[in-house]
Amino acid sequence: MAGWAIPEMVKPSTPSIDALFDGVRSSDRAMIGRAITLVESRNPEHQARAQELLHCLLPFAGQSQRVGISGVPGVGKSTFIENLGTMLTGSGQKVAVLAVDPSSGRTGGSILGDKTRMDSLSADLNAFIRPSPSAGVLGGVARATRETIVVLEAAGFDTVLVETVGTGQSETMVADMVDFFLVLMLPGAGDELQGIKKGILELADMVAVNKADVFEQKLKQAVNGYKSALHIMSDASPNWHPPVVTCAGLTGQGVKELWDRIEKHRRLMTENGERATRRENQRLTWLATHLQDRLMDEFYSDTAVKAALEDVRADLRGGSTTVSTGVTRLLKAFHESKRD
Repeated sequence: MAGWAIPEMVKPSTPSIDALFDGVRSSDRAMIGRAITLVESRNPEHQARAQELLHCLLPFAGQSQRVGISGVPGVGKSTFIENLGTMLTGSGQKVAVLAVDPSSGRTGGSILGDKTRMDSLSADLNAFIRPSPSAGVLGGVARATRETIVVLEAAGFDTVLVETVGTGQSETMVADMVDFFLVLMLPGAGDELQGIKKGILELADMVAVNKADVFEQKLKQAVNGYKSALHIMSDASPNWHPPVVTCAGLTGQGVKELWDRIEKHRRLMTENGERATRRENQRLTWLATHLQDRLMDEFYSDTAVKAALEDVRADLRGGSTTVSTGVTRLLKAFHESKRD
């Protein structure tokens, strides 16, 4: 039509680092979300901007209580977290939940359904739920989870709950980024103990037998079974023996008492200096893990390695070389590429 111009489609402007910083510090939920999206991005340019933002936020982080929550699928983690989170916001706290969903090993896709399973908490203005795909990382912990915690702490959240996949993978990574590691179990300890990895109980600061309202008759047996299993293991701290408690995430039974124990752990570990030492060691673990990730990214993105990898795979499929020789060829290609 004459006299009318079709407006050009304009992409939304990317917020500046200053704008993201101000938004996070003022607890602007939209800006917190955009900051986390930046942190999660694997784009090299985005990663550089994310690190700049994190350096600005770091002085304002570190004050929250970080709690990891693990348990097998079906144990009721989402229901438990919603009840716990609602209880905490009701007492005046700001609560963030990092719900790490399992990613498909074939497609990389994930369900990201935790937000829909926590209806009440999702609508709570003092809560922030961030579902993010694990992208195949061991233990179901997203690569950027540690940095996301920094963003949330700088935004003023008092408690950060990290829900892990709990599908039998190693949960060491989440234990290395939280102050307290809670393992949820179901009653029926006789059968369940057979399938429990010793490692996950060694990481636990507390074992909670969930759905106590449904399995009342099995509770005593379950509690005694888990206590016995923990008794023969060495405690991570000389000042804390992991208790076994019962709760019901659906009704809230035992949830307040469970949180009181977590708060007791926080006071005790703060007073004796173990909490600070634990976080110092976690930062060193973070360094080693992040360095390994960066080196692997650089290695596999190298053009010479990509070309050599096809040949090595072909030779391995044909049985004309060994894995060790293949690795040597790939490393040689990488080193020569860097020298050129």
